[in-house]
Order: sequence, then structure tokens, then C-alpha cells
Amino acid sequence: MEANFRWVPVTAIAPVAWGTTYFVTHRYLPADYPLYGAAVRALPAGLLLLLFCRTLPRGSWWWKSLVLGTLNMSAFFALVYLAAQVLPTSIASTIMATSPVAMMLIAWAALSERPRRAHLAGAGIGIGGVCLMLLDGAVAVDFSGVLASVAAMVMSSLGYVLAKKWSAGVDVFSLTSWQLVAGGVALVPVAVVVEGSPPALDGPALAGFAYVTVVATALAFAAWFAGLRHLSAGTVGLIGLLNPMTGVLLGAGIAGETLAAHQLCGLALVFLGILLGQPAAARLVAVLRARASAAGRRPGSARAMRDGEAAELSPGRTGG
Repeated sequence: MEANFRWVPVTAIAPVAWGTTYFVTHRYLPADYPLYGAAVRALPAGLLLLLFCRTLPRGSWWWKSLVLGTLNMSAFFALVYLAAQVLPTSIASTIMATSPVAMMLIAWAALSERPRRAHLAGAGIGIGGVCLMLLDGAVAVDFSGVLASVAAMVMSSLGYVLAKKWSAGVDVFSLTSWQLVAGGVALVPVAVVVEGSPPALDGPALAGFAYVTVVATALAFAAWFAGLRHLSAGTVGLIGLLNPMTGVLLGAGIAGETLAAHQLCGLALVFLGILLGQPAAARLVAVLRARASAAGRRPGSARAMRDGEAAELSPGRTGG
């Protein structure tokens, strides 16, 4: 499974696209309608994919779609919006950056995917890099926002692992569309009760929703679930660190924000953490270990000489 390294750039489409949603949401979308925003993001994207795959759920997939749609879409989107209302983006993004560790632990329990040391090291380095990028020590912390962020992180990590466990025999587009439709349908009545009438949308808002729906939701989630099918949960979780990394780079490139030295160091650490968890890095480490082992056994090497001396002194060996 890990040999399918070609799925790494496909999976990376998702966190990069999600990283752009911060800019699009703040710049173009109505700020006071988070539930409608989440519903408009999820439901049209799911229907678009459903028109493409033309496959409805069967049997147990009706309730599985509802479970995954709740964990990965509706409840997740609502909790993220709640956190965004009461927490600085830096704190919320840093909490979400711990999702690789949560995914590894849940996958270990549910799929028997024991996390590799490289994955754990990459997660630690990547989370440290996110902290350097986003935390400046001068932000207020709201406990309810922290709880919302942690709940969103844990729920989505569980949902992603369950999607990986259940997805055998189901094409990726159908799997993604069923979740988005279920999550969107669940969000609509909640949005009506909580937020009343839907917001009026101008041209920029419509364009923003079109981008978020098609690129940052339909395409991104299809790429994400494709990656979960072909790569380990640890590898996919580390690729997810591209999300805050994209947000920081986009802020510097488009919004004109200046990156401090510690943020540049954080970017480098995040990139290093992502690389440590990739299949190519695992193969490189295996090759280096094999070469070191072979060199240690080569005639004339220090290890070979020690092995020879041990053999000469071993019991039962007679002289000529």
C-alpha cells in the first residue's frame, strides 16, 4: 500500500485546497451565516459528485453515509465555524494540526495500522512547525472554542479512519458524494432554525461559494478519500499539515503579510515533518539501512573482523 507513492500528490490537493478556504471565506463569503455556509458548501458538492457517479447507497451504506456525513461534514463544519467565531485562527489551526496523531492512534485501534516511528517523528516536528508559524504568545484563548476545535479534530479523524475501513468495494466519488449529501441535508434544517432566512449573495459571494463547493469540497474530499484508500492513515494525516502551511503562504503571497524568521523556520519544520512520513522517505531509510548492514559485513570491515575473531574464539573450534 505504501508503495503507491503516486497518490501522495493527489492527496495533497485536499489540504492545499482547504488552506485556501480561509482566505476565500474571510474575503468573499458572508460572515454571520456559518451553518448556511457549511450547507451550501456540502450539499451542492455532494449532488455534483452524485450526478457524476450516478450511484445511490445500498444496504448498510445508508446509515454509514449518515455517520460519515455527520463526522466528516455537518458536525465537523459546524464545530469549525463555532471555533472560528471564538478562537483566533492561529489557535484553531494549531489544534487541528494535531490530527495526524489522532488519526494514527485511531487507525492503530480500528485498522491495526501500527504507527511507524517516522510517522510519529514527522507528526511531532510538523506540529512544532505549525506552532512556530502561528503562535505568537499574545492571543486570548476561549475554553469553549478549544473544546469545539478538539471535538472537530477528533470527530474528523475518526470519520476519516472509518471511511478508510468501510470503503472497500465503493468507488471514491460515490463514497464522497454520499457523505456530502448526508451532511448537507442534516445541516439545512439546523441552519433554518438557528440562522433564519438564508443570506443574500452578491457576485463575489457566488463566485466564492462556487470555488469552495467545486474545488475545496468536491475535488478536495475526493482526493482525500482516494489518498486514504491507497496510503496509510499516518501518511495521509501528515500530508494534511499542508493545510495551515498553505494558509500562511497564501497570506504572504496575496494578502501581503510579512513572514518573520520564526515563521520561516516553522514552514521548514512542517515540510520536514511531511517528508518524514512519505513512502519515498521510508524506502530511502530502508535502502540506507541495508547498505549500512552490508558494509558492516563486507570482508575487511571492522564488524567482519570482530565477527571473525569471535568465531576463532568460540567453543568447539579446533586448531589446524
